[in-house]
Amino acid sequence: MTRIGLLPLARPTFDMPYAEEKLAAMLARLDARGATLVGSRVPILDADAAAAALAEIVETGCDRLLILQLTFTDAGTVAAAAATGLPLSIWAVPEPRSGGRLRLNAFCGLNLASHALSLRGTAFAWAYGDPDGLPDDALDALLDGTRLAGRLDGVPPAGPSDAPPRPFRIARIGAHPDGFDTCAYDPARLRALTGTEVDEIPLETLFDTAGRVSGAETAGLRDRAGRELAGLDDVDAGQLDRSLRLKAALSRLREEGGYDAFAIRCWPECFTEYGGAVCGPVAMMAEDGTPCACEADVYGALSQLVLGEAAQAPVFLTDLVDMDAEDDSAVIWHCGQAPLSMRDPDAPARAAIHSNRRMPLLYQFPLRPGRVTLMRVSQSHNEPKMILAGAEMLARPLAFSGTSGVLRFDRPVASLLPDLIAAGAEHHMALAYSDHQPALRRRAAALGLPLLELT
Repeated sequence: MTRIGLLPLARPTFDMPYAEEKLAAMLARLDARGATLVGSRVPILDADAAAAALAEIVETGCDRLLILQLTFTDAGTVAAAAATGLPLSIWAVPEPRSGGRLRLNAFCGLNLASHALSLRGTAFAWAYGDPDGLPDDALDALLDGTRLAGRLDGVPPAGPSDAPPRPFRIARIGAHPDGFDTCAYDPARLRALTGTEVDEIPLETLFDTAGRVSGAETAGLRDRAGRELAGLDDVDAGQLDRSLRLKAALSRLREEGGYDAFAIRCWPECFTEYGGAVCGPVAMMAEDGTPCACEADVYGALSQLVLGEAAQAPVFLTDLVDMDAEDDSAVIWHCGQAPLSMRDPDAPARAAIHSNRRMPLLYQFPLRPGRVTLMRVSQSHNEPKMILAGAEMLARPLAFSGTSGVLRFDRPVASLLPDLIAAGAEHHMALAYSDHQPALRRRAAALGLPLLELT
């Protein structure tokens, strides 16, 4: 009988009681299918514990590794699991669109894993579904490895080409977090692709610059936030002041360095070392025309710049956090950093705190209905390409706290989801309103980038 090595992965900053509830249901389904499980039956909450659990499973012996993606986690353990050479399966769970905090964000963890495995050329089986709703045949395919992710590549762009874009200047502030292959970059490859230059700035420089911002400048930013957001007086005043100082500091660094965009290591240090969220300042910067990418994602910043030139409008770098085949819709979300001009006019914009770190300033509102374009200059499967998709943002209530929107892709979710996983796409996608796909195809041709169109 096949022995399955079990790695239930979670992070304690998410809703652990809910994650444990999901885990119990997943284990019940696995036991009911007669799976022989070895390994942990409780959530593994950090990298050291995951490494120890993986080593114990390998030593005990198993025929396949099964990662239960209970919450968002980085891809470090997935990469280590791939290095064992054992066949690999990943099961991630959705969560209700409650309008409250994103309690698990497990799909984003699957997204990071698929990209990391694409870079390593590692085949894997996968499933995305609730333990009470995943069909038996899908669960069996997860356990025996018959539903493999496959590989989807771009194709040379056909048709006319634009002139090559001007060289960009990006400031990377801090290094990307461990386990985020999605945010890694090679300066020489990036320069050869687009002529983009990147200055690497210590995170402490941002914090020190923020500390030198005058009280008058901070007061002006608070006045702006007060005009844009309801409920500003309800958040912690000291943390709000520190958050707004980050906006002033980014503006100052932009002026001094002549930067077109930033890629910022936003967590955990903005919370744990500095004491204020950079999410609201990022929303302000985007609205003012300077895009910022979280998690020091340099290619994410580049994607925003390329899409922003096509759109001549603000761009939102967002996570894809939920896919619902029954409703044929998906949710995009990223903390609280969408530019204000993307707000649904029928809903207020509110001041909010980070769902996990509990600090301001975040913007909170649902995205307005209308045509949108999603794009990523990607490095999946170790080959540069442009990933492109069109969608319609729907008039829906706020799916998750922060800034989020419910959209319908130009093809059904049921067929798009397997292609997204096979593409090994990064978890950050740039989004702008209106249809910019023709212009982006021309830009891909100008850059010599293969096109991978998901719609």
